[in-house]
Amino acid sequence: MLSGDQMLILDADGTVIDAFGAIGTTFSRLDMDIGDLKRFQKRRRLFKYLGGLKEFPGNLKKQLGKHSRSQLIASLTDVYREEAALFPGIGELIQTVLAAPRVRLALVTRNITIEPEETLRRLFRRHGIDLGSLDYLAYISLRDDKTPQFRAARERFDVNPARSYACGDDGKDYRAATGAGMHPFMVSYGFEDYERLIQRHGVPEEIISRTPAELCQRVLNALDLPGSLPGEAA
Repeated sequence: MLSGDQMLILDADGTVIDAFGAIGTTFSRLDMDIGDLKRFQKRRRLFKYLGGLKEFPGNLKKQLGKHSRSQLIASLTDVYREEAALFPGIGELIQTVLAAPRVRLALVTRNITIEPEETLRRLFRRHGIDLGSLDYLAYISLRDDKTPQFRAARERFDVNPARSYACGDDGKDYRAATGAGMHPFMVSYGFEDYERLIQRHGVPEEIISRTPAELCQRVLNALDLPGSLPGEAA
């Protein structure tokens, strides 16, 4: 028998966490250049972390020289653990959802840092959030499809697909949500921009949030939770 609960599944990088800011900080400290967010979002996945035509030659030379991939990942890990931030309002959203008695909260992520469990535990702890309080966590590789994890999270708690939601920032997140029978919330401030989500991945424009604040309000409305985040005026 299905429970009466709802479920919200969050993607970490680009949806909840300002991953581009962390990547930019890391590249800068290694004397590399990631370019600006607008151009970053439009690149094919293979080139996102190598820069565009302007940045690619210098970045490639440095990665093959004194800055190896292992050094880059180690530096990114340090930035995530000590400096990376959640997007504005997202921490309060998570705390609101955690306090809701009939909403299950999950995190499914492809975070690429060293020991991502520890990395995200430290990052979220700096924002007053204990990842251990979430109902479901899954760390998967870049090659893995999120669909089975979305479905496993929902089925573990017998949640009706019609009462299940997933938030993400790229085409794979959209396909995973719909493939698991869940309602997708998409954002265009992360790894892919508004036009690319619509034109390349067929995401309906009506479900795309352009800002973290817009995502927060849409999620609160869908879950029938208070319309104002903690600390905001009613």
